[in-house]
Amino acid sequence: MRTEAAVGAASVKKLDRQAEAVLERFRRATLPRYAEIGAVAARDLYRKSRAVLAAPPPDVALADDFQIPGPAGLLAIRHYRGHGTTQSESLPALVYFHGGGHTIGNLDTHDTVCRQFANAGRCAVVSVEYRLAPEHKFPAAFDDAVAATRWVATRGAKLGIDTSRVAIGGDSAGGNLAAAAAIALRDAGGPPLSMQVLVYPTVDMAYETPSSYEYGDGYLLTRDSIDWFRSNYLRDDPDVDDWRASPIRAASLAHLPPACIITAGFDPLLDEGREYAEKLQSEGVPTVYECFEGQIHGFVTMGGVIAAAHHAIYRACQFMRVVWGGGKFR
Repeated sequence: MRTEAAVGAASVKKLDRQAEAVLERFRRATLPRYAEIGAVAARDLYRKSRAVLAAPPPDVALADDFQIPGPAGLLAIRHYRGHGTTQSESLPALVYFHGGGHTIGNLDTHDTVCRQFANAGRCAVVSVEYRLAPEHKFPAAFDDAVAATRWVATRGAKLGIDTSRVAIGGDSAGGNLAAAAAIALRDAGGPPLSMQVLVYPTVDMAYETPSSYEYGDGYLLTRDSIDWFRSNYLRDDPDVDDWRASPIRAASLAHLPPACIITAGFDPLLDEGREYAEKLQSEGVPTVYECFEGQIHGFVTMGGVIAAAHHAIYRACQFMRVVWGGGKFR
């Protein structure tokens, strides 16, 4: 099944007014480039900018921070339970990885998004604070993603999670980690995942698609920043071809869990997200693809100023609830 969230049938895309206002806001702010200030300062800048753009965090039944074992020490996670749920319920869960080019972002920058997923999905969400680059190069974040997902899918019952209904998801670099972890768990024979939710995911570290050039300047995420993120994360050029960094390059995508893939029409990552959906479909994976044609990269975290952010999360949660309810889609 493939849907397009376009308004009308016009052949020329039009930037959403609210997205355009966000871009103008950033142009007027004349913020420094991430590469100019380094990773530590970039993390602080990203945190502050997302706090201004995010919607107020909605109430949830639970938001609890703790740590779980990881491949190189303890991993911080935040466990949410949707509003109106109870501690006695065994809830389906979404293991979520935040975006930020594998370099910036944390549990707090995506707190509102995870709360929205928990409420709209009537589920648990486990947000993972994986190791960041450049301090921790590839495949550190990937290894953390696999370990955290495996922990939730095997030991999540102690959190009131139904381990037979565990989905994996993330936005941008987090979508990259979710997609790659899904492949790794398939190849390892499990534990099985019920679904993958990928929001404008990075799936090919080559970044040589038409959209990466067409929208690579002037739409918030630029080719310069992409190059900086990639140089932070990858060890050397051969890592580009490693499916753990570029999931679209995996030998096979067959037998992966059903996928919901959301893209943005004015995003450098648009083409690779669409191509990943098409490849999944061609290899028999039930896939829903939805492009928010007027939107920019990162819009899902901007619910305080972009209304479509709420709709995108709602749409993803619709498909999660269909799958968790035993329904199927093509």
